[in-house]
Formats: sequence, C-alpha cells, structure tokens
Amino acid sequence: MNARSGSALTLGVAVALIAGVTLGNGGANVMPVFVDDFATRFALSDSTAGLVAATQLMATAVVTLLLAKRAARPGRVRMARLGLAVSGAGFLGAATATDSVSLVLANLVLGAGLGAVYAAATAALAATDDADKASAVTISGVVGVTALLIMGVPAANHDLGEGSGFLLMALCCALAWPLLRRLPDGPSGPAAPDAGSAGTAAAASARPSVLLLVGTGLLWSVTQGAWSYASVLGRQHTGMSHSAVSAVLAVSSVVALVGAAVGPLCARHFGRMRSMAAFVTAQALAMAALIVTHDPVVFTVAAVLWQGCQLAVLVQMLAAAALIDPTGRLVASLSGAGALGTGVGPLAVGAILDGAGAGVLSIVLAVGTFAASLPLLRMTVAGGEATTDEQPQPGRVPTV
Repeated sequence: MNARSGSALTLGVAVALIAGVTLGNGGANVMPVFVDDFATRFALSDSTAGLVAATQLMATAVVTLLLAKRAARPGRVRMARLGLAVSGAGFLGAATATDSVSLVLANLVLGAGLGAVYAAATAALAATDDADKASAVTISGVVGVTALLIMGVPAANHDLGEGSGFLLMALCCALAWPLLRRLPDGPSGPAAPDAGSAGTAAAASARPSVLLLVGTGLLWSVTQGAWSYASVLGRQHTGMSHSAVSAVLAVSSVVALVGAAVGPLCARHFGRMRSMAAFVTAQALAMAALIVTHDPVVFTVAAVLWQGCQLAVLVQMLAAAALIDPTGRLVASLSGAGALGTGVGPLAVGAILDGAGAGVLSIVLAVGTFAASLPLLRMTVAGGEATTDEQPQPGRVPTV
C-alpha cells in the first residue's frame, strides 16, 4: 500500500535502523533507571534529578534539530558514528562522575552525541520503500532492546556498583558501530538533475509548522515526564520493590509491541486520524491511572496499556511524516521536537510532583496529551493523502 522507491528493508537495514534509533533515543527510554541511579548516588531531590535528566535530553533535542537538515543528505553513517564516539565518551564520564557538576557535564556531552545518532537514524527511516513497515519493525526492535537495557542497567548498578549502568551504555555504543554501516543514506542533494520544481516544492513542504513542532514537543514532554518518574511512583505508591518495578516497566515495554503491530492495521481499516485519536485517548487515561493508583495490579495494567498506545501513536506519526517527506528531514525535525519535549518533561513533572502531588499531575498530563495531539492528528491527514500518491506531482505535495 505504501510501497515507493527507496531502500529495501533487508535484515541489515532493519538492524541498522533499530540500533541507531535505540541508542539515539536511549537516554530518554532508559531515563527512569538513570534517574533512580544518580538520585541515589548523589542524594538528589526529585526536581534536581529532573534537572540532570533534562540536561541530557535537551542536549539530544537541540543537536537533533540542528542536524535535521544535514541528515537529509548523504553521510548519515559518518554522522551516526561520530555521535556514537561522543556519546560513548559521555557515558564513561557519567559512570566516573564524583559530584553533581561533573555528572551534569557528562550528561550534556552524551546527550549531544545521542542527538547526532538520533537525527541520522530517524531520517533514514524515510529512505525505505515502505514507511509503515519500516516504522513498525524499527519501533518493535527498539522496544525489545530497550526492555533489555531497562533490566540490564539497574542490574549492572546493583552487581558492579553505582554508575556501572553508564558503562553498559558505553559498551552498547561500541557494539553499534559496525551495525550502522547499513543505514539507508539520503538523496544526493537538491542539485540532482531531475529535482527541478518538484524538489523545491518537496523541500518547502518538509518544513513543519511551528504549531506541529510545539504539539510534538508537548506530547513527548508529557510522555517522557511521566515515564522518567514511573519507577519512583511505582515504588512509592504501590510498595513494590525496585527490581519489581523495573521488571514491570520492562515487561510492559515488550507486551506493548502489540501496539506497534496494531497501529498500522487500525490506520488501514479505520483511517489514520480516527485510529490515532483513539490511541491518544487511551494513552492519556492509562497514564493518569498509572500515576494515581496505589494498586500493583492496576499499575501493571496501566503501564502495559499506556506503552502499547504510545507505540501505536509513534508508529503512525513516523509513517505519516516519512510518506509526506521521503528525504527524512520532516521525520528528523519531528524527532528533534519530540526530543526537546522529553528534555523539558522530567524537569516539569518533577516540579509538579514536588509542589502539587500525584493527583494534580495526573490531570495535567492527561489534558496535555489531548491538547498536544491536535496538530499531529492534522498531520496524519496529510500523510493519508501522500499514501494515495506514490509519485506526487509538484502541485500536490502535502503541506504540513
């Protein structure tokens, strides 16, 4: 249905995409156990731990946004590998940090490196011949690897000493170096012989509106803010142990793979906008339940539902953006805006949690999810139009 010219989704390409997106967004996805680690190591309050997390995530976001245009051109493998080297050095610095200042500086460096990896890998998603399939396969793989990291990082901290989880992440950067060789590259540039006015129109449409970027940033600010404190809330509200909460979060991430598979199916049967609206609603309600509940069973069910709906929304958002702009610039821009939101999220959620409590926080996050989804729902309409045009004409390129 969405087949078009582009790189075939071979095993090597899929592994490269999964490795790049996993590490590029690794700081955000593994942040709950990171926050627990450095909050314990340096006796940080919720708001201060959120500030450290925000430093890393904001660095990732800013670099991703700055490199979004560059990621649409050839050289993605080189960019991603440079990011791996920088982030690996940052992880080593975070592991050996002796005070909060060196911890913040290390998170700033590793976040910047992850931003380069994230920009290159997300832009490469648009270079495949099937945007829906590439997004679903990549996100599913990312969830599986992330679940292992969520279990592995706290285990390393427990067995090898505090801060050892950062050493594990540095090792992952080294292991990903050869895997990124198969990242699909960008087009040769705007000066290609056949570009003409069609290339100009496509480039113009690839620039998302401010409203779309703000909506994307707000959605992931809400999501990442709640995710970063999921482990803390689970232990404090339900009385579950640290290992039990980590297991619940890891299992919920794996079970939520159903969302990555169901999302494209629902988009085909009910339309992108209708299915995405339903997933956003369920995501908001599950998130609110997870924050306020004191029941371990409700916490577990809410975590699974929340993660499943989040994956369904993410897959549809990436697929729609890839269909609108095959160069990958729009996907990278939205990923950068989302990363910017993830940087603000932990800081804002930590402040609300300290000042107003979990009850107010649940309402704020649910309302924020609904408000943030509106620009994204409009984008999915443009993505649906692009799906019907495998070779769009200059005057019919969807505008975001």
